[in-house]
Formats: sequence, structure tokens, C-alpha cells
Amino acid sequence: MTSTLREQHRAVAAVGPARRDTGRPTGPLARLRWAVADGWVMTGRNMAHVIRSPEEIVIYFSLPIMFVLVFGYVFGSGMATGAGNYREYLLPGVFVMTMLYGLGATASGIAMDVSRGVVDRFRSMPMARTALVTGRTGADVLRALLEMTILVVCGLLVGWQWRNGLLDAFAAVGLILLLRLALTWVGIFLGLMVPNPDTVGVIVFPLAFPLTALSNVFVAPDLMPSWLGAISSWNPLSATVAASRELFGNPGTGGDSWAAQHPMLLAVAWPLLLIAVFAPLAVRRYQRLSR
Repeated sequence: MTSTLREQHRAVAAVGPARRDTGRPTGPLARLRWAVADGWVMTGRNMAHVIRSPEEIVIYFSLPIMFVLVFGYVFGSGMATGAGNYREYLLPGVFVMTMLYGLGATASGIAMDVSRGVVDRFRSMPMARTALVTGRTGADVLRALLEMTILVVCGLLVGWQWRNGLLDAFAAVGLILLLRLALTWVGIFLGLMVPNPDTVGVIVFPLAFPLTALSNVFVAPDLMPSWLGAISSWNPLSATVAASRELFGNPGTGGDSWAAQHPMLLAVAWPLLLIAVFAPLAVRRYQRLSR
């Protein structure tokens, strides 16, 4: 609790004094600069909290390592795909799956701030109303970037590699991070909706597991029953996985459906749709929280 209060005072020192003297900015451009500046301060606050919690760093970053090593060796050594090396087929799916399960950390962090009264404290300060949620988004994207770095290194260690050049590899990572950004807004909304942090796990896992199972992460949709394959092809995770496999030059899923033929388009469209839906919902829910 003491460290939380220190974080609040530092955030106040960063955004508060000048704002109390000048009042809220007027004009759309000034309000935008204000929101961006306050959001960046809150991003720093969330990252500083992670740095001062070594146990959280160990737990958070051990998950992607475990995913790559377990799925890479257990599944990669025991299965085969007609498209090529199954380990290379699997690893892009593991990258995306890790981003999906990261929304649990987002929702837990927001729910913890709400339960401890941190949100009420920040709402009473002269700061942009969107700063808390945009700051959480910025911090989670930075953490996801670090997470992707670890995933790629671990993937290289188990024999995975990209084959289409560095620019395409960066594009694939960009699509994966775009999905993580969209899922961050979903996690923020869930964190603001749950009554306490303990409820997050009860909601996130039943939501994430079917999305993972009904996707092309482990098995190509063409190998599923036709109705299940259709669901898998249109899964947002499947679009990002298929697009990243294509950009990495790894074995792909193929297929004759429209979704299978246009993975790049869907890998951009699905995250943008999720952001368009859940970002306004999250901001509105945050603004309506009772003091």
C-alpha cells in the first residue's frame, strides 16, 4: 500500500501542479496533447510498478518461455504436418496465443487499481480522464514487445526461424502486437467490469481457451469438421496466425475459404474492429465509475 501511495504522489507531481494553476486546456489540439502527456506519465507509472516487483517480472516473462519450450518440444517433436516442419508451423501460433493470455494481466492490473481505490484517487486529480486506461495500454504494449523478444529468442533456440527476410519478420511482429493492443482494450474493459480482481481468472480463461482451441494455432482448419473449420477460419487469432506464418515464411494452413485466402486483410481488420468496439466501452465505463 505504501508503494502504491508513492506512485500516486509521483504521478501527481508529474501532472498536477501546473494543471492546478492553468486549469483544463481548451481547444481540441491542446486537449489531445494533454491526454497524450498524461497517458505517457501513467505508462511510466505502470512500468515502474513492474520494475519494482521482481517476482512479477519472473512470473510474467516465464510464461512465454514455458509456452515455447513446452509446445515446441512436446507438440513439435510428436506431430507432423504435410505443409512442412510442424515446429515452424506451431511457433507463430504460440506467439499469438501468448498475446491472448496476456489480457489476463491487463484485466488483473486494472481490477487491482479499482479495488485499491487508485482509480478514485486519480479521478479526483486534474488529469485527462483517459490517462489511466491509455497509460495501461501503453505499458502493456511495451511489455508485449519485451515478451515478443523473449518469444523469438526462445523460438530460435528450439529450431524455429523466419525465412522471408527481416522486413517481413518485423511486419509479422507488428501484426501480432496490433492484436495485443486490441486485446489490451478488451482486458481493460473486463477489469473495469469485474467486482474484484479474483474474478478475472474465472472470466479470462473460459474466454481464452475456446478461442485458442477453435483456431489454427495447433491444427489447420481443413483438418477439422467443416462447420468447425469455418469457425476456426474466421477466428481473429487464426487471421493473425495465418498472416504471421506467411510473413515469417513458415508452413501455412492454406484452404479455399475467403478467410484463408485473405489473412493479411483480416489480421488488420479484426484488431481494428476490436479496438473500435472495446476502447469506447472501456473509456465510458471508466468515466462512469462512482467515486
